[in-house]
Amino acid sequence: MLTIILNILLPPLAVFMKHGLGVTFLISLLLTALGWIPGVIHAFIVNGTR
Repeated sequence: MLTIILNILLPPLAVFMKHGLGVTFLISLLLTALGWIPGVIHAFIVNGTR
C-alpha cells in the first residue's frame, strides 16, 4: 500500500526504497523531472504492483 502511494506522489523515492541508488533510480529521477506522469508510469512498471 505504501509503495503504491509513493509511486504516485514521489516516484523516485519509491524506486529508491525498492532498488537503492543505481541506474533504475536515475532513470526514474530523470523521467520525473521531464514530466511527472512518465515518472509515475516508470515507478509502477519497475516496482510492480502486487
